[in-house]
Amino acid sequence: MKKRLLFHLVALIFTLFFFMLQFVSPTIIREQIESKTFDFRLRFRNLVKPQPTLEDIVIVTVDEKSIKEIGRWPWRRDVMAGLINEISEHKPKVIGIDIMFTEEESKERDDKLAAAFQKAGNVVLATPFFVPKGQKKNIAAVDIPDFLWDAAFMQVKSQEGINWKENAIKAESVNPPLEKFSKVTTLGHVYTLPDMDGVTRWEILSLNYGDDCFPAFALQIARIALGLEMNNMVLYGGAGVKLGERFIKTDLSGRVLINYVGKEHSFHYESASDVIKGKVPPEHFKDKIVFIGTSALATYDQKTTPFSANMPGVEKNATVVQNIIKQDFLIPSPGVMELVVIIFTGIALGLILPRFKSIASSVIAIGTIIIYVFLSYYLLIYRGLWINLLYPVANMFSIFAVQTVIRFFSEEKKAREIRKMFSSYVSPKIVKELIDNPDKAKLGGERKVVTVLFSDVIGFTSLSERRQPEEVVSLLNEYLQEMTEIIFKWDGTLDKFVGDEIMAFWGAPLDQPKHAELAIRCAINMSDRLNELHEQWRQRGKDILDCGIGINTGEVLIGNIGAQGKKMDYTLIGDHVNLAARVEKLTRQYNTRILITENTFQGIEPVIRAGLFGHYELSELETVKVKGKEQGIKLLGLKGLKQA
Repeated sequence: MKKRLLFHLVALIFTLFFFMLQFVSPTIIREQIESKTFDFRLRFRNLVKPQPTLEDIVIVTVDEKSIKEIGRWPWRRDVMAGLINEISEHKPKVIGIDIMFTEEESKERDDKLAAAFQKAGNVVLATPFFVPKGQKKNIAAVDIPDFLWDAAFMQVKSQEGINWKENAIKAESVNPPLEKFSKVTTLGHVYTLPDMDGVTRWEILSLNYGDDCFPAFALQIARIALGLEMNNMVLYGGAGVKLGERFIKTDLSGRVLINYVGKEHSFHYESASDVIKGKVPPEHFKDKIVFIGTSALATYDQKTTPFSANMPGVEKNATVVQNIIKQDFLIPSPGVMELVVIIFTGIALGLILPRFKSIASSVIAIGTIIIYVFLSYYLLIYRGLWINLLYPVANMFSIFAVQTVIRFFSEEKKAREIRKMFSSYVSPKIVKELIDNPDKAKLGGERKVVTVLFSDVIGFTSLSERRQPEEVVSLLNEYLQEMTEIIFKWDGTLDKFVGDEIMAFWGAPLDQPKHAELAIRCAINMSDRLNELHEQWRQRGKDILDCGIGINTGEVLIGNIGAQGKKMDYTLIGDHVNLAARVEKLTRQYNTRILITENTFQGIEPVIRAGLFGHYELSELETVKVKGKEQGIKLLGLKGLKQA
């Protein structure tokens, strides 16, 4: 009972601990450990259910081949103008350029590029905003160019009960494209904030700067691709973005969880040099969403994602655009489900596991963990829902582990007690079975039908008077050693030695349905071995010891008996024990070495009738009244016929 209460207490502590962790959700654990389980589930999802990409998205990339054929990066702006003109002639829906044009090059070349932007009429330029490390409140925008206001959300609405401005990601400065470029294009911020492990899992759809909010680069591209004007894009602070008829849910910081489709080059790529040289057919860009970016390693625009440590930033933006159009962003769980699971499984396992044995409790605990892990995979793969795997599983595993440890030490303690108690009573085989099945050792006291054997040396008193004590003890020890080994051989329990007397029994502490048969076979074996000892003693010139053996079967009281904390013995008491002792004394009267009662004979009678008990001689003697018993008891003499 104390062990069970201890386990309940430990299970409760673990459940409350992981409940609090889930409720608080420390960033360092979420972004360093739980996020890794998310990445693994995402990769597994792509094995089970590969994610398709939109055929409407094409990435024109400045790759190693382009740098080799066109020249070192960055290219002159008249070259970039030629690239944009080549693409825009094929009438794409939108051109998103994930390249910074924040500094002047030359008036002539800058004008050519601005003209190319204006001619296309659907260009979105990446705009770098700078966010300080650590969230700072009340960051004032400094020297905001007038043309930048045109890129901000036209409608920003607050939701009742959501103080989104406290959680919004705030920029402290911006380095926009040149004014001549900004006035003929649409601007979108490209600020990303990787998790603590360096992996980019989130897209920031809205970024605060001054009193305004600015949409992400990918959001602006998706808006134009869907044919929507700026006034059709509404920011609901801390809740989401409404894009036409679509509503994109965000967290309080304006972030969404990116649904990556795979490793880099999951989308259709075209080399920028091939486009410039006219090697790309016109239909490759018609009515497409075209991205222009860099992928060559020397351009340093690589992102770490759940699938790759080398994904071009432009492909990350392409992925976000696909998520917006397909409305398939992944959804982080708000945590309510996990809290319920922690409470329910914690209480359930805390109450159930102690009631079962080790194997059953292991199956229950591990099975529960597997079910939850399977659920987490299923929800991510087929429902796009990311539930926390770490805290519920850690709680279940901790409860199971502690229960196992408590059980281990408890069983070890019980095994030591059993070994200490029974190692001198029974054979090593019986001790091992008791340790393996400690419930079979009922030590608190019980009534049980057993077979009791008493064996006493005949003429021991006269022998003690004739011989030196050392010689007597040596002879007696040899005799007792041989008899004890035979008792253990037949799985008997050695109760005690009382001088030259041996008391043993069968049927406890383990159940032995054939206890009467085992006792009789043991007695015959003892008698045969004593005959062999007689020959050895004669040859050595020693005195001969003989014995009488009395056996009786009946119900006794058995258990640990003695003074608690002083001396306890596992023994049995009762009339049938006394009867066995008195029957042994009658062996002298009937001149037989083994004497059994009719109670014991009834236990072996079916075996005798079945012909399974041989090489013996059984003689029925008279019914006698034993001292202390009102009713007579029939006695039978037994003699073993040793097989030649």
